[in-house]
Amino acid sequence: MNKQALLAALALSLAGSAFAAGDHSHEHKPMHGGVVVEVKDMDYELVAKPAAIQLHLRDHGKPADVAKASAKLTLLNGTEKQEVELKPAGDKLEATGSFKVGPGTKAVAVVTIGGKPAGTVRFALK
Repeated sequence: MNKQALLAALALSLAGSAFAAGDHSHEHKPMHGGVVVEVKDMDYELVAKPAAIQLHLRDHGKPADVAKASAKLTLLNGTEKQEVELKPAGDKLEATGSFKVGPGTKAVAVVTIGGKPAGTVRFALK
């Protein structure tokens, strides 16, 4: 490979990586006091309280439309397991009731949007 071709290839590879890095310019910080996990460019924020559980979805930093979404959430506390169905409630998915949540609780959400699987998200509550 000659020197010009090598420089051109290097320039193209650097330009591609710079473009890809610019693609992920949104922040992954909690906006509702929960725990944030990113899966396939979608941010999922789980807010777990003893009387209500909320799941906020953000697509590239913007709130996602959850009107046709749902999630099945499994809460794991030691040997205890609780299954929760989250339904649309305004701009989030939500369930109310009595939930055993706290530091060390693990949660797995299977999210469906428009009847199609959107992803499986794993959370560890702090």
